[in-house]
Amino acid sequence: MSEPNRLSVLKTYKLYVGGKFPRSESGRVYEVTTATSAADAAGKGTWLANAPLSSRKDARDAVVAARKAFGGWSGATAYNRGQVLYRVAEMLEGRRGQFVREVADAEGLSKSKAAVIVDAAIDRWVWYAGWTDKIGQVVGGANPVAGPFFNLSTPEPTGVVTVLAPQESSFLGLVSVIAPVIATGNTAVVIASEKSPLPALSLGEVLATSDLPGGVVNILSGKTAEIAAPLAAHQDVNGIDLTGADDVLAKELEIAAADNLKRVLRPEREGRADWSADPGTHRLTAFLETKTVWHPTGSLGASGSAY
Repeated sequence: MSEPNRLSVLKTYKLYVGGKFPRSESGRVYEVTTATSAADAAGKGTWLANAPLSSRKDARDAVVAARKAFGGWSGATAYNRGQVLYRVAEMLEGRRGQFVREVADAEGLSKSKAAVIVDAAIDRWVWYAGWTDKIGQVVGGANPVAGPFFNLSTPEPTGVVTVLAPQESSFLGLVSVIAPVIATGNTAVVIASEKSPLPALSLGEVLATSDLPGGVVNILSGKTAEIAAPLAAHQDVNGIDLTGADDVLAKELEIAAADNLKRVLRPEREGRADWSADPGTHRLTAFLETKTVWHPTGSLGASGSAY
């Protein structure tokens, strides 16, 4: 029997805020199209979907959700956070085909090249899952002191971090900036690539089914400058990653972020960013604070021990 004619069920993309999938409170959307080459005379790709055009209210709601989730997520054991990040990789593996299609459309790539990027993004989650219970040993430790004290330094998460996702790398770059922020116990408000937000919005669906508590990652789509401005000035945001900002916007946001002494990760020039390279640990440490504790041991006896 021949297949009956039927209408395609088009996907409705929504924001991911507080573990839920709201539309923008403004009701606004904007068209997302396939990537076009410089040689394309029309200069307009094929329509893919209408993505939510987030408002300042959506940004404030995302900060509230991230702050609410921070206590539980930062208080979880590093081992547990690693399990959750690994679960994200598992769920992405099961939806690999969908993300290959979305990345191919978003970045104008062949399916084979998009598959390489998706595989690298899945591996990136596994990489950071392995670091959750090890980064403390790398950047913390016992400090030598002249006296009967223990002096211990330990890393702690900064708090709520705004992340401007890369504009050109819609998925591997996105994962590379989100995963280290939450691996170390922070919560995140993510502004997806303005022109290619669909892989990021689909990632929200994966996170929602990956044991990640609601509010740990919140994903907004829309005009990067419009959403980032109130977040950079928000008094309850503790850090901001400017990766997806151009030079002019980055300078404006850095000035706004200084008002409450946010930690700021300055952007690389995106043309120089190699998201497929070994990520190292610099993004893991970018939004960590160091807490130092002095603990008396009592007077040292003749044996060299106070116990």
